[in-house]
Amino acid sequence: MNKEEKVTLIDAFKDFKEEKNIDRPVMMGVLKDVFLTQIAKTYGSADNFDVIVNVDKGTCEIYQNFEIVEEVENPAAEMTLEEVRKDSGDDDYEIGDTYAKKLPLSAFGRRGILNIRQNLQGRIMDIEKANVYKKYSEKVGEVFTGEIYQTWSREVLLLDEDGNELHIPKEEQIPGERFKKNDTVRAIIKKVEMRNNTTPYITLSRIDPDFLARLFEMEVPEIADGLITIKKVVRVPGERAKVAVESYDERIDPIGACIGVKGGRVIGIVRELRNENIDVLQWSSNPKLLIQRALTPARVSSIDMGEGPEDKVKVYMLPEEVQKGIGRGGVNVQLAGMLVGREIEVWRETPKGEIATEEEDDVALEEFTNPEYGRTIDGWVIDKLKSIGCDTARSVLAIDPDDLAKRADLDIETVEDVRSILAAEFED
Repeated sequence: MNKEEKVTLIDAFKDFKEEKNIDRPVMMGVLKDVFLTQIAKTYGSADNFDVIVNVDKGTCEIYQNFEIVEEVENPAAEMTLEEVRKDSGDDDYEIGDTYAKKLPLSAFGRRGILNIRQNLQGRIMDIEKANVYKKYSEKVGEVFTGEIYQTWSREVLLLDEDGNELHIPKEEQIPGERFKKNDTVRAIIKKVEMRNNTTPYITLSRIDPDFLARLFEMEVPEIADGLITIKKVVRVPGERAKVAVESYDERIDPIGACIGVKGGRVIGIVRELRNENIDVLQWSSNPKLLIQRALTPARVSSIDMGEGPEDKVKVYMLPEEVQKGIGRGGVNVQLAGMLVGREIEVWRETPKGEIATEEEDDVALEEFTNPEYGRTIDGWVIDKLKSIGCDTARSVLAIDPDDLAKRADLDIETVEDVRSILAAEFED
């Protein structure tokens, strides 16, 4: 192999190593395997070939080993003594020796060289995919910060420093978010997967509860140091979140430390999450106490946990506390249920000894299944209303129709029909 061929052999492929950021030993090892593959394809076998790669110098030499025999039966692996002496110009060889003949790159032909290059490119791409997959698989759960490269209706594309693509699908974005090119965005690395053997698909998320937990770790040193533990995070992205924290050091106020002086620590997180309301509360292993804390600022009168873990939890409140406990759109009670892993129903409790005046007379919703009232309300609709704490006619009429439709998961026409039936009850 002359100098020109050696340069062609190495320089023709070094761009793969530089562009793909692959270690030299790995690159040269791949180069050796690719040549052995092509040798086997060209000569039928690579058993009597040696591919010597010099990692330090970046050179690669190929030798074809021949056994010196009196009569050649296999031209690919045997040579006569005369042929060896003629090829090498050396008279020291004898019958039975092995002669290593240097193989020039031109021996593979133009098509063979093209195959080598294509195979090398494929192998390098496979290594690159594996490296990217390994790199980001080890970073799942970490926060990634990057610039928006491209936006589409169904996802947002970011690039890392090596040009790898990371995606924030629409369903992993906070509702109402709008991005534009070159915006700096933070999100948690949620998962990494191979799709159809293409480049690993890296999914980022801004709605995952772990994203909020990581933001608190970044903003609150006591959490990063292990003095405060985040026990659980629940979110309705873009609306409200609850973060239950605990400290084993009695000298530390976990809630105060997370919120910061004048809210200085939590305000940055709120802004990052597009003004999502964040409640920080003290964790408790007692589900009743945890529910009470989660429903703050509403005051709970009593809690019925039911007989089993599958039963709905009934929370009783005075009428004036119900709206605060349920929250706008039912989000507050929904998050409280997510904290304890149970569905919660809010029930109105009439204060003992209180006598309703004529103006305050109310009617239980169940009464409107009775035909004596005239127009009736379907039972499933009443169940929907009761699930958000509305168990009387006046409790339904007190809520804005659009808000009621959203909270009870009813269409606005049904809500208007129900309100007209209930309102008729209180007309003179």
